[in-house]
Amino acid sequence: MALQFSAAVRNARLDAIETAIGASAIMKIFDGTLPANVGTADAGTVVATLNLPSDWMAAASAGAKAKSGTWQDASADATGSADYFRVYASDGTTCHMQGTVGIGTGDLQVDNTAFAAGQSFTVTGFTINEANA
Repeated sequence: MALQFSAAVRNARLDAIETAIGASAIMKIFDGTLPANVGTADAGTVVATLNLPSDWMAAASAGAKAKSGTWQDASADATGSADYFRVYASDGTTCHMQGTVGIGTGDLQVDNTAFAAGQSFTVTGFTINEANA
């Protein structure tokens, strides 16, 4: 039998993610191959950098935690394909989370995956789910 946790435990685990990363987190979107883990160096080209809202995730509910506020960049850093993202502490160097980017697929949903330098774009969806219900 697999471990099971109450919604309260799953929500607390999810809320701890935002607390550990901290307010004013920075997200970078890359063109390239997703690194093996968050301890591995960045790979590829940074196509966009977003300063996330100070309260960037909503409170967890029913074992899920979704983005809070508007996540957008008025001017992409470079031309390229949005392949993966990484979330850093406010220092912009301590990576705590990474995942894939897509439209209809991927961990992070965006309005366009083909970025041109200077174009604006918006993150349309991001939710973390806690398993073991």
